[in-house]
Amino acid sequence: MDILIKVIQLLLALSILVFIHELGHFLFARLFKIRVDKFYLFFDVGGKALFKYKPKGGETEYGIGWLPLGGYCRINGMVDESLVLDGLESDPKPWEFRSKPVWQRFLVMIGGVLFNVVLAVIIYGGMAFHWGVEKLPLQSIGDNLVYSSVGHQMGLQDGDLPVALDGRELMYFEGALLQEMANADTMTVLRDGKRVDIAVPIDLMRAVLASKTSLFMMDMPALIDSVVVGSAGASAGLMAGDKIVAVNAQPMDKVSKVVPTIRELRGDSLTLSIQRAGEEVEVRTFADTEKGIGIAFTHPAKIFETEKIEYGIVEAIPAGVGEALKQLTNYADQLKYVATPEGAQSIGGLGTLGSLFPARFNWQLFWSMTAFLSVILAVMNILPIPGLDGGHIVFLIYEAIAGRAPSIKWQTRLQIFGMILLILLVLYANINDVVRFLL
Repeated sequence: MDILIKVIQLLLALSILVFIHELGHFLFARLFKIRVDKFYLFFDVGGKALFKYKPKGGETEYGIGWLPLGGYCRINGMVDESLVLDGLESDPKPWEFRSKPVWQRFLVMIGGVLFNVVLAVIIYGGMAFHWGVEKLPLQSIGDNLVYSSVGHQMGLQDGDLPVALDGRELMYFEGALLQEMANADTMTVLRDGKRVDIAVPIDLMRAVLASKTSLFMMDMPALIDSVVVGSAGASAGLMAGDKIVAVNAQPMDKVSKVVPTIRELRGDSLTLSIQRAGEEVEVRTFADTEKGIGIAFTHPAKIFETEKIEYGIVEAIPAGVGEALKQLTNYADQLKYVATPEGAQSIGGLGTLGSLFPARFNWQLFWSMTAFLSVILAVMNILPIPGLDGGHIVFLIYEAIAGRAPSIKWQTRLQIFGMILLILLVLYANINDVVRFLL
């Protein structure tokens, strides 16, 4: 059931993103009076569709295909990934893509990326207005950070609190903190009340990726926030508010110790010592090989003191712009690691994307992930690979410089090459998911 909920959320998010992306291409094409032959959500492979409609006297067929792996907008007079070349050997017609000025075709091609960015801005701004933004000040964390072997090797000690990077003071514990650390030369930490400077290795991110463990994690109390219905933990009587203080008689009351211990015991029974209502009781349970014991620990925001920023509808707009631009910059920066062996191994496919969604539906988390995926889709589509929007933009830049477009034969060949490359990348990413699942 958990997997089904994740799959439903992923399909819903991707459907929204693909529709908005293709709508960007469609609206810019129609703005410049370019004919659009088809506008489809999902693919109508073999000409079969769940739904299709063409208005009387209209030029565009609208539909929903049967293969839920994206969507497309077929623009008349354009060499695209469909490789439909009918009529392209004749003189350009006024309504065709190829007959329009380069700047108009550029806007048509950039339209999908632009709309995905705008969607991210709208979602982030809407979330700021509706829910506000809750931030965790670094000072609230105190000495509750513990580090991996990579962190220890660079000189970090458990309990160190990062307070500055290259002299720039840090304020909040945010998702891009590790990336900011990797891009810095010097990290300043607070250790036993004193500021200590630590040199950041130039290959820090590669080392973290190779270790397959996070550089740091919060050493929070092992306080149970929720128990999955029907799980081993629920059957054993575990409840929200229980605090684990020992596993199999071994004292441990921090998440950093409890989680790996339970992971090692998957497939076996175990005894938990918990504190409940001022008393210590023992609970015997079983760690499932896939789901563990089915508990979630309390989020740091419920333990540490946070700051919540409320936004009016006017203030939410720049907040949405700022968050979207920050996510765009961070994700684009991460792409430089894809070409490394460590980064290539971390690439994930649909399984990885699905795992980003929670097992229980939550609108705030859903929209947050949808906005983030919209940023990913925008960045990936602007890459200069034939078959993607960025590849078409490269063709247009070449035409603007050379004064003529690449021949249809070369455009077709490059499109085929790009599509083969993209298919191989998708296969590789999904094979990575399978390997990680099996291991």
